[in-house]
Amino acid sequence: MKFGIIRERKSPPDRRVVLSPEACQKVVAHQSKAEIIVEPSPIRVFSDEEYKAKGFVVASKMEECDVLLGVKEVPIKSLIPNKKYFFFSHTIKEQPYNKKLLRAVLEKNIELYDHEVITNQKEQRLVAFGRYAGIVGAYNGLRTYGLKYDLYQLPKAENLANQQELIQELKKIKLPNIKIILTGRGRVGNGAKEMLDAMNIRKVNVTPYLEETFDEPVYCQIDASDYNKRKDGVRGNKADFFANPEEYKSNFFRFTQVSDFFIAGHFYGQGAPYLYTREDAKQEDFKIKVVADVSCDIDGPVATTIRPSTIADPIYGYDPKTESETDFKNESAIAVMAVDNLPCEIPQDASEGFGQAFVKNVIPAFFNGDKDGVLERARMTQNGKLTLRYQYLSDYVGI
Repeated sequence: MKFGIIRERKSPPDRRVVLSPEACQKVVAHQSKAEIIVEPSPIRVFSDEEYKAKGFVVASKMEECDVLLGVKEVPIKSLIPNKKYFFFSHTIKEQPYNKKLLRAVLEKNIELYDHEVITNQKEQRLVAFGRYAGIVGAYNGLRTYGLKYDLYQLPKAENLANQQELIQELKKIKLPNIKIILTGRGRVGNGAKEMLDAMNIRKVNVTPYLEETFDEPVYCQIDASDYNKRKDGVRGNKADFFANPEEYKSNFFRFTQVSDFFIAGHFYGQGAPYLYTREDAKQEDFKIKVVADVSCDIDGPVATTIRPSTIADPIYGYDPKTESETDFKNESAIAVMAVDNLPCEIPQDASEGFGQAFVKNVIPAFFNGDKDGVLERARMTQNGKLTLRYQYLSDYVGI
């Protein structure tokens, strides 16, 4: 089995890679029949020389490989027919901007495996960048807070090498006695939590967070069962919420009344109630003034997120009265950081973490007959057709 590590060609450029030089070494050490060729890249976070130093061929020979590994979508003109590809296709939710890409994949008889649907038998994701989105999202949010109130200046995350350098910068700042609300206990939420804990910000439970005042900054990490409640008043739980989201309404407003800064690290499922609406944000007692929306669902559950922002220009202001964009430093503005590709800002850490999971959970499936069904569940296309699991995309691609 010959694996090819492809050059990322999407714009803006992404410096991440599925397998670092060390991860490549692990693959060939554990799988005697595995071979890896690395396509040259001027932007990859690990240089061509680093791969060569570990003994790997760096050459434009992707057509010789069986399986091609990438991170972002491959431009249509760069797709090689009749190959197996791994990348984030962003088509699972019928995203309109990638309809042509999926159609081209089918026309070129490509076997597409999407990183987003690499799961175990319990349908839990096995490879993801979520933790790194949370890490950078929390840092960027704290940076935004300093800029909004002219309290301190933090360097941009993209100009720092890794998580440890981000933490070193955060330890230099002093926050006022603010309350920070963090949603989500998955990879994203816990990535953000790592950063708050590294700053030694005190974590408090829901009741004291809502009812008490503190002489230091504090944060509260909550999950779906904390910010949603059943409409019929019956006590709900997380499993019931995920099974019957339409039976629930938001209970998040009580947090907006006491919070200064909101880090959105939750997963939002279709049919679930919004955390807060544009009408909620108009209320006199809506206190949040800075939002780091790591989840970044546009015009969705976090109503102040009206567009994604970029690494180059990460912050915009939301005017609750006019429901439109404004200068984030305006007194009435809610400052929004909604970068939708946060892990790109620490590409080395993100690539190393992702690669560890890929080597552990995906590579063995090519050599053990896919005994756990990892490849089968992630395979979206085969023989020029959508696989059974992804037949629901038929109307989307127009076949």
